[in-house]
Amino acid sequence: MQLTKFGHACVRVESDGRRLVVDPGGLTDPRALDGADAVLVTHEHFDHFSEDTLRQAFAENPRLLLWTNTAVGGRLADLGKRVTVVGDGEAFTAAGFDVQVFGTWHAVIHPDIPRVANIGFLVNGALFHPGDALTVPDTAIDTLLLPVHGPWSTTGQLIDYVREVKPRQVVGVHDGALNDVGGAMVAGLLGGNGPGTGSPYQRLTPGASAEIA
Repeated sequence: MQLTKFGHACVRVESDGRRLVVDPGGLTDPRALDGADAVLVTHEHFDHFSEDTLRQAFAENPRLLLWTNTAVGGRLADLGKRVTVVGDGEAFTAAGFDVQVFGTWHAVIHPDIPRVANIGFLVNGALFHPGDALTVPDTAIDTLLLPVHGPWSTTGQLIDYVREVKPRQVVGVHDGALNDVGGAMVAGLLGGNGPGTGSPYQRLTPGASAEIA
């Protein structure tokens, strides 16, 4: 599989001419959806879900299908069978990729801020995108897409999370609010200059690709 990062939290996964896009939100170049066969959306926050962008993509691409949680699915209910609502523990096939669902809730931002639903997706038993949560799947993970910056976590928590998941490698996402200094700081702590996670870390620039299992 080939992984391409698009801006903040969106990635595209490609294999044998098939394209699966995860979390094309309001900070994502709409071209991430060009030629896509399927879309996965972890939760309703604007940086992961852009209703206007998805509706435009659905209008332009009659074969496009979406899997997501109840909140997002409700906003796109008029699209009928092209949208499938899934939850923790379910499994399905999207564009030929085997997908498993893990998790239920977004990480806590503050006790006074209501939590929203959030699901993570494990693609082909190898690539895990947790959305805005530090969900630990009960299976081995090859590549973890790590949300490296948000109002709900610290880098220390991320180090412990990677140690618990024990992936073969880590790719940083959810870093759109970090400048180059912040990105380098986080990368150092998650990489060789930090206390150690047991997993190599890399940060892809927008539009950059990497081969994964």
